[in-house]
Amino acid sequence: MASKAQKVAGGGIAAAMLLAVPLIAKWEGKRNDPYRDIVGVKTVCYGETRVQMRRYSDAECTAMLHEAVKGFAEPVARCTPMIADRPYQLAAATSLAYNIGINAYCRSTADRRFDAGDFKGGCKAITRWTMAGGRVVQGLVNRRADEYRLCVTGL
Repeated sequence: MASKAQKVAGGGIAAAMLLAVPLIAKWEGKRNDPYRDIVGVKTVCYGETRVQMRRYSDAECTAMLHEAVKGFAEPVARCTPMIADRPYQLAAATSLAYNIGINAYCRSTADRRFDAGDFKGGCKAITRWTMAGGRVVQGLVNRRADEYRLCVTGL
């Protein structure tokens, strides 16, 4: 039987996914054929880098996105248990982790601030991740602003 903490985290993850999937889809964009991203990494569908680089159907890309977001939301919730039952903050953190990687997220100021109970500070720290290839990228500035708006919802 699942513990109360596991049930809360599971419900938080499900709610966060409903928020995170469209946010990530919006900012990643979808390309059914492989391409190189802004820093030259082979990518397909909604920014996926961990799959075979081939043409995917729309349905395959959508299914892959849902599975990938779950695969980021769960470790974010484990890394930052303070937001496991806070869907807006978890969704924003999941979007950040999807973009920068779970290891980078778990070492981030955002994670540390959330863990300390400083939810507004954690949300603000998300906005720091605006560089790719050693330069500020306007698309990342815009994405982080969107993640921040979602993150502060309900605070």
